Amino acid sequence: MKQLLLASALGMTPAKEWNGRYNANGGIIIVKDQGDVVCIHFYDRNDLEDYLYTQTYFETPSMTRHKFGHIYKKDGNKYLKLNLQVRFS
Repeated sequence: MKQLLLASALGMTPAKEWNGRYNANGGIIIVKDQGDVVCIHFYDRNDLEDYLYTQTYFETPSMTRHKFGHIYKKDGNKYLKLNLQVRFS
């Protein structure tokens, strides 16, 4: 789970197949609601993974708005489109 969150934060997108390479090599900068700035270096990978794991949660968006959760047919095969969002708490 931590590796999924890290990949999502550093470059994995749904638009193309994930090649395992990160787009951000230094780390991430987070600005909190109160204006505090947190900088986590990628060199502290375990700290970054732990931060993402403890500060995020999964959410299911609107099924009707995003048109997912239904079985559909394409080229004679059946598919199920899934959708999941990761949000900071």
